[in-house]
Amino acid sequence: MYSKFVKRLLDLLLSLTALILLSPLLLLLTGIGAVVMRGNPFFTQLRPGLREKPFRLIKFRTMTNQRDADGALLPDALRLNQYGSFLRAASLDELPELINILKGDMSLVGPRPLLMEYLAYYNDSQRRRHDVRPGLTGLAQVHGRNAQTWEERFEWDLQYVEQLCFSLDVRIVLKTVVAVLRHEGISGENSATMEKFKGSNTQP
Repeated sequence: MYSKFVKRLLDLLLSLTALILLSPLLLLLTGIGAVVMRGNPFFTQLRPGLREKPFRLIKFRTMTNQRDADGALLPDALRLNQYGSFLRAASLDELPELINILKGDMSLVGPRPLLMEYLAYYNDSQRRRHDVRPGLTGLAQVHGRNAQTWEERFEWDLQYVEQLCFSLDVRIVLKTVVAVLRHEGISGENSATMEKFKGSNTQP
């Protein structure tokens, strides 16, 4: 009952309420982002959602579009400026995803939506993370966020799929608040962002 009906209803009510209450902050960040990023303050990208159906994720842009002499984008660490680092540290870059939640692309809690290119690398077990809507936060995010191996991250995602319930969602939301306040696990161990997934070395 919860996963099929109540969860979606709560997502609608909470995302709409949050968008209304946070609208002044969203407008302020949109204006600042347009100046600092010298253009579009939003970052959009296709991501796989429920049952791997693609949707367009929307976030505040945290990296510039700086390119080298050949026209190729510079590495992430060089394009991540101080403003972008602040947005990530405070998790403010994720706020526009409330729109995705309102539309039904995402849920407040669930496995984070990853890149479309990763679909080709999932094994059968890892693919089950798409049995539920992707979330603004999830079990992996409250257990280290980007400071994990991919295998650890997928284990948390699958645990969520198997144990999904109201009490688990509440615990994740509360732990997310604590993780954000402590600025835990913002970056990967060896990069400004989580290193790309290229498949697991072993099958489950």
